[in-house]
Amino acid sequence: MSMAEPDIQYLFKPRAIAVNGVSRDTRKIGYKILDNIVSGAYQGRVYPVNSKGEEILGLRGYKDIREIEDEVDVGIIVVPARFVYDVVKGCAEKGVKFAPIISSGFSEVGNREEEKRIVACAREHHMRVLGPNIFGIFSASSSLNATFGPKNVKPGSIAIITQSGALGIAMIGKTALENIGLSAIVSVGNKSDINETDLLEYLLHQDATKVIMIYIEGLKRGERFVNVLQETAKQKPVVVLKAGRSKKGALAAASHTGALAGSDEIFDYLMRQSHAIRAESLNEALEWCKFFANSPRPRGENTVIITNGGGIGVLATDACEKYGVKLYDDYERLKETFSGMMPYFGSAKNPIDLTGEATSSHYHHAFKASFEDPDIEAVISLYCETAVFDIENLSPIIEENYHKFREARKPTVFCLVGGQKTENCAQDLKKQDVPVFTDPYDAVSCMGAMYTYYRYLKEPPGRIDPVSLDAAQIEKVVQKVKEDKRHFLVADEGQKVMKAAGIPVPSSSVARHLEEAVTAAERMGFPVVMKIVSKDILHKSDVGGVALDLSDKKEVIEAYEAIIHNCRAANPRARLEGVEISEMVQSGVELIVGAKVDPSFGPIVMCGLGGIYVEVMKDVSFRGLPLDRREVITMIKEIKSYPILLGVRGEKKKDIESLVNTILKVGAIIQQCPSISDIEINPLVVDDRGAKAVDVRVLLSTS
Repeated sequence: MSMAEPDIQYLFKPRAIAVNGVSRDTRKIGYKILDNIVSGAYQGRVYPVNSKGEEILGLRGYKDIREIEDEVDVGIIVVPARFVYDVVKGCAEKGVKFAPIISSGFSEVGNREEEKRIVACAREHHMRVLGPNIFGIFSASSSLNATFGPKNVKPGSIAIITQSGALGIAMIGKTALENIGLSAIVSVGNKSDINETDLLEYLLHQDATKVIMIYIEGLKRGERFVNVLQETAKQKPVVVLKAGRSKKGALAAASHTGALAGSDEIFDYLMRQSHAIRAESLNEALEWCKFFANSPRPRGENTVIITNGGGIGVLATDACEKYGVKLYDDYERLKETFSGMMPYFGSAKNPIDLTGEATSSHYHHAFKASFEDPDIEAVISLYCETAVFDIENLSPIIEENYHKFREARKPTVFCLVGGQKTENCAQDLKKQDVPVFTDPYDAVSCMGAMYTYYRYLKEPPGRIDPVSLDAAQIEKVVQKVKEDKRHFLVADEGQKVMKAAGIPVPSSSVARHLEEAVTAAERMGFPVVMKIVSKDILHKSDVGGVALDLSDKKEVIEAYEAIIHNCRAANPRARLEGVEISEMVQSGVELIVGAKVDPSFGPIVMCGLGGIYVEVMKDVSFRGLPLDRREVITMIKEIKSYPILLGVRGEKKKDIESLVNTILKVGAIIQQCPSISDIEINPLVVDDRGAKAVDVRVLLSTS
C-alpha cells in the first residue's frame, strides 16, 4: 500500500457510511442496503444521499455527499450506470476512502472505457473502488451488512471473497441455512480496482478470520495473487472455487465479468503450489470451510472408521483412498482396543465393524476407546439405520464425544444414513455445529481437505537458490533477432541460448551446401538428424524440413535434397540458410520442458511427456516462478510418465537431477531475459547420463 492509499481496514470498519442513490421505495436495491445497515446494529454513522435529500428510515437525507459535514469512509453507489461517474467524482472530492459500486453496466457488457474513467477519477483523489457490479460487503467486526442480500447473516470465523454477486447473495442465505458463521463476505465484481489479492492481504492479518473461501471466475494480475495466496495459506486454510473449467464455462465467465478465466490447468497446478485447497462444487467448498473453522488441527494421520455396516464402511474406505486419508493399520493394536465391544463376527481391521446389532452404547464405548488411544488421531463414524438401533440416544452421544475429540485435537466426522428419524437426528446435530453428513464421500472429503492442509503445513520451507546463466550472451543473440525484425529464433540461435544457460545440446553444425552436409555428418558420426535452417519456416516438421536417423552418406545426400525441395515447394519465398546436421540422440526418455510468461499468471514452467504425442497425451505439469528444487521434484512426480524415469523392465534410472537442473535453467531464462516470452524444448532426451535439448523453440515478446 502506498502512502497515498487509504487503509483497507476502513472498508471493513468504517466510521461513517453514505448510501448514494437510496430511495424510499422498499423494492429498490438502495433501500434494501440502507435497511440492512440500519437493522444490522451497525454502530457507525449512516447518511442517505439522493436527488431529493429525503429522510429515509429516520435518517436525515442529503442531495449531494459533499453536503455532509462529517468525514465519510465508505460511499456506496447505487445509481444507474450513466450517473456513476458524477457520483464517484463527488465522493472523491468529499474525501471518501472507499467507493463500493453496486451498479452494473460496465466492463461486463463491454463498457470498459467508462469503467477506466471512473477508476482514474477515484485514484486521482486517493479513493479506492470496489466493483462495479457487486452486491456489497458484510463485515462482522463492525456489525455491517451493506448488501442487498438477506438480513440474517450469522457472525463467525469464515471470510468469503466472491466475484459473482448473485452467487454471493445466495451464499449468504445458504450459510445461514447451514449454520455457517461469517467474519466477512465481500463481492469484487469486475475488479476494476480492488481485487481478491487486496482483500486476502487484509484477511491474512484479521484475527477474527480463521478460514478464507474465494470464488473466482477470472484473474487480473494472477502472479501477485499467487504470491499473496502462498503467504496466506501458511497461516490460514484457503479454499478456492474457480468457475470456467470447461471451454464454454471459461467463455461464460469472461462474458460475465469481463475478465479472462486463464488456463484452468495452469490455475490448478498453481493452487497446489500455493497450498490453497481447490473445491469442485459450492457445497463442497462451504462444507470444507465449516469443518476447518470448527475442527482442531490433527496431531497425526492415523484415522479409524467406526461403522455398524460393512457396505458403508467399504464406501468410506474407497473415499479415504480418493481423498488421501490414511487409515490406521496396526491390526493387533486395533484388535486390542476394539474387540471387547463387538460380537465375535465383528471386525477390528479398520473399518471397525460393530455389526448391525450395534446400539448407541456400542458407539459410546467405541468413541471412548478412540478418545483414550493416543495412536488414534482422527475418527470417521458411520451409522446405518437398523430396526434394533435406539436412534433417539445417538444424538447426545455424538455431540458429547465430538466435543471430547475436539479437546483432544482429534478431527472427527459423522455420517448418518437412514429414514426420517435419522435425517432429523442429522439436522439437529448440524445446528450444534457437529460435522454430520448423509453421504460417506461428503464426510471423508472434509477429512481429506483437512489432511491436505496438514501436510502442506508440515512441509519444510523451501530455499530458492540463484541460477547462473550468461544473460549477456543470450541478450546478444536476442538483439540480432530483433535487428532482423523477427520474434522467433532459428535452430542455431536456440542452441546458443541453451549453451549460454548451461543446458547440454547435441553436437551440430549448419551446412550451406550438400558437400558441407556430407562432411559434417561423417565428422560427427552416424546416425545423424537433419533440419532446415530458415528464418521464414518456424514449424520445420510441417513442411518436410526434418529427417531423422540417417545412417550413411547416401541417406544424408537424399535427405538434404528432399529437405531443400520440400521447403521450396511449401514456401517458395523462404530464405533457406542451410541445413543443420546434428548427432542423433538414440537412447532416453523424450520429455518436454518449457517456460513462458502467461498473461494471467506471469512466468511459469512446464514439464511432461514429450515427443510427437505431447498434444495427444497432455501428460504435463505446471508451476509458477520462482520455485525451489523440492517443488520441481514434486512437479516431475505429478506426471503420469514419472515411473518411466525410475527405470522399467531392467532399464537404468534416468538422471532426474539433470532434468531438475534443466527446468530451473529454462525458468531462469524467462525470469532474467525479459525479451524472451516463450521457450519450449521438445524433445528433451533424458537418460541415465544426463539430459540433452534436442529441439528448441524460442519466441520473443511482441510488446
